Amino acid sequence: MGSEARKRSREKLREQREKEKRAAKRRRTLIVVGAAAAVVLLVVGIGYAVMTSDRSEGYDGPLAEQTLQDDGSVVMAEPDTTAPVVEVYADYQCPACRQFEHFSGDVLKEQAASGAAIVHYRPVSIFAQQPVPISSNSLRAGAAARAAADYGVFVEYNDTLFENQPTETKDGFTVDELKQWFRDTGASDEDARAFDDRVEGEAEIVKEFTEDYLPALTADAVDQIGQENIGTMVLSDLISWGAGNGHDPSFLDGTYTGEIIEATGKAYTRYSGANEFRATPSVYINGELLDGNTAMTARGLSDAIADAGDGKVSTRPKDVDGGGDAEENP
Repeated sequence: MGSEARKRSREKLREQREKEKRAAKRRRTLIVVGAAAAVVLLVVGIGYAVMTSDRSEGYDGPLAEQTLQDDGSVVMAEPDTTAPVVEVYADYQCPACRQFEHFSGDVLKEQAASGAAIVHYRPVSIFAQQPVPISSNSLRAGAAARAAADYGVFVEYNDTLFENQPTETKDGFTVDELKQWFRDTGASDEDARAFDDRVEGEAEIVKEFTEDYLPALTADAVDQIGQENIGTMVLSDLISWGAGNGHDPSFLDGTYTGEIIEATGKAYTRYSGANEFRATPSVYINGELLDGNTAMTARGLSDAIADAGDGKVSTRPKDVDGGGDAEENP
């Protein structure tokens, strides 16, 4: 064999060895990745099993009485009940709120029906300043839930809204859907027509607010007081600033859209320190904020209610002694 032939032979042998090394490396990588994936699947599977094993088995019994409050919130409790007060702050566009309802919603219904708890639903819209459609979805749903409360079916409607929550980038909670879901509660034709009128009107208010009013207000505020200052203001405060600076918010007067914006602003100032309201869902028992692990599991929430003393609702039923004039706890 000549020198040139030997050289070609050595080169082929070297290439073959390199191929074998690369193949062996790929096999090792696939083994490691496969093992890691198996571990991840095992952990996820265990986590899901733990969560589902610690969720409510479901509650199909009767609901406790629902009472609309002077600020638009809803209290669910048996008459004359003395028990811990569980306040639930949720945004209908919030995925974590949907998860809370999935794992703990039935616990609240059962606890209220048994007289073990007074459940105070406080819908808010933490996404009202976000771009459309997340802002408009949030506000439309909140206003519709408030309208459903006028007919004593807030809790049923609340469940349906979370079951049909759209993704953050998708238009959802359409007017037609909101109307149909109210009819699904067994509403009379008369109530359905009145609900339709309200939801249609609120949808127009939401459109004006999210597409015209708020963008113009925000742009002007950035120019005059700066983005840093805006970042320290809740939306209701920004609206108040705008009222004195050429941005008339009177179109929100008497609307459920305006009511939920105001309720959200109050949530941020109602609590302080460790109990400060920061996000949704926020669940309080007698004014004390629960940690996420406790609130998001059936066992944790049930135990927290059982360990708490009696609480006091800080609002009054609407139209009682004039309604709408009750002072809330700070």
